[in-house]
Amino acid sequence: MNDASAVMPVPASANAPRWPVRYLLFIGGMGGLLYGIDIGIIAGALPYLEATATASWHLTAQQLGFVVAAVLLGSVLSSLFAGAVADLIGRRGAMVLAGVLFTASIPVMALSEGYGPLLMGRLLQGISGGLIGVVVPLYLAEVLSPEQRGRGAAMFQLLLTIGLVLAAVIGLYHAHSVDAATAAVRHLPGEEQQRMLFAVKDHAWRTIFWSCLLPGLVFTGGALLISESPRWLVRRGRIEKARSALRRTVAPAEVEATLARMQAPDAPASDGSPARRDPLLSRRYVWPFVLACLVLAFTQATGINSVLAYAVNILHQAGLPGAVANWADVSIKLLNALMTIVALVLVDRKGRRFLLMLGTGGITLALLGAALLFVRSEHGRLDVQPALQQQVYGQSLSLPMDAAQWRRLDGNADGQPLQLTVSYAYGGFSNVRSLRSDNPIDATLQIRREDAVSADSVIGAFFRRLNLNPFPDPAAAVKAPLVIERAVIGPVPSPTHGWLVAGCILLFVAFFAVGPGVCVWLALSELMPTRIRSNGMSIALLINQFVSTVIAAIFLPTVGHHGYASMFFFWAGCTLLYFLVAAFLLPETKGKTLEEIEARFR
Repeated sequence: MNDASAVMPVPASANAPRWPVRYLLFIGGMGGLLYGIDIGIIAGALPYLEATATASWHLTAQQLGFVVAAVLLGSVLSSLFAGAVADLIGRRGAMVLAGVLFTASIPVMALSEGYGPLLMGRLLQGISGGLIGVVVPLYLAEVLSPEQRGRGAAMFQLLLTIGLVLAAVIGLYHAHSVDAATAAVRHLPGEEQQRMLFAVKDHAWRTIFWSCLLPGLVFTGGALLISESPRWLVRRGRIEKARSALRRTVAPAEVEATLARMQAPDAPASDGSPARRDPLLSRRYVWPFVLACLVLAFTQATGINSVLAYAVNILHQAGLPGAVANWADVSIKLLNALMTIVALVLVDRKGRRFLLMLGTGGITLALLGAALLFVRSEHGRLDVQPALQQQVYGQSLSLPMDAAQWRRLDGNADGQPLQLTVSYAYGGFSNVRSLRSDNPIDATLQIRREDAVSADSVIGAFFRRLNLNPFPDPAAAVKAPLVIERAVIGPVPSPTHGWLVAGCILLFVAFFAVGPGVCVWLALSELMPTRIRSNGMSIALLINQFVSTVIAAIFLPTVGHHGYASMFFFWAGCTLLYFLVAAFLLPETKGKTLEEIEARFR
């Protein structure tokens, strides 16, 4: 009989194998790299895909939208069954499957000569991403020692951020290549010039996809060489294989004690009867599941994905010129990766709860700072919605924005640059336009239906077939009139104001990387009891994706109707709740085995 109370935790020994552990950390990090590439690679490929595939394959805007959305759909679908797959074929088997799907998706996309193969490749890529997001943190949590689990989660998040940066760099490289090719063929006749540019752009998007093949092969091959999770093997009754797997990550003297702790939760009672299994709705299962879901939901409710996605727009509104705003955006993403390295060092020294409190506290202050700055810059702007609505002709608006027009809209202007923000809608589709009087590109306020009404999405069409309609219907929006919902004009904020907002966002990203960015993966994998860990992680990650999607969907309409200050105040409020959850509800899991964490909720 294995008595859980009699088996004391054994700290990691200095004699524990180092290189096998480092190898596991490397493979886990490669999973994060694939996850980041999975998210970011389409951004660089899309302009050239749109320029070539739409012409040669006669793709509609709706079909191109399906290609973009297919990764999200695949990720959502695989998140639902990732836990079941990991329980059925093992954590190692699920990682290999994710790697095979990712690797297979690359040639399917890069060699595609039609809509079907391209869509299938993107769907496979999304399915692999959903599997990786669940299975890799799960595997690292179950294999690594308490002293190493934090490092494993940090390595996953670090390589995820590097994957995003790498995808952006790949896209930037090919953008420069296409620009160079465009300059080189300007002397050619029009038809030949178009033919050459078509070939260059077609090669560009295919090469962007091909560049993802090597990381996929490395991850897949590496996953084949790792050992299976000993906890999964114990649950399957494969004790000898579990013992062999433990020898790769645990000091020889600690193998038996560690194995005994893993067996203890399922040990038989003193009378020889099978161990009692509490119902799934008992506190030991429900409370840690709820806590993990709260952490994942609040992590997205900080606004991190929207801030990263709309950073250029936010900084431009804050007063930074376009080029400066773009460079600040690059700095933000690099800082995210650099501060994750800091988290890698601190997470196993300071603990998860400390870093979450530090991170969420800093995020709250940074968001409040940005909100107050926008309150100041947005105060006193004139409402010009009636004037613009009167200018609508038919279903569009085309208004020359010369100096006289700016003066007519804002008669109080004293010669300083002005900024006009217009929120408009066609049916359920909203969009926001922002123009500046000192920007020569903004010579005309042009509002067209095609700029607001997007093609139908895979997810939206699916819900409408179920008679559920959480997403706007493009078919209804085609006939909807143009409505100017809000239009305000006022002075352009100073560059100093823009840099102050940029500073707040940099602080926000830094605190996020140190706290929630790493700890979210630890909360996801450490809090769940063994019996529900795989399936619970699937559900929690799905909640994470849902909250992220909702916040991204409401961002533009909210800032269009109520200004940027309102959005930053909302995120700050959510983050404050996150801080309170971390301070008063979350247990500290640093240095504790998964079995010790589970026992805390009994």
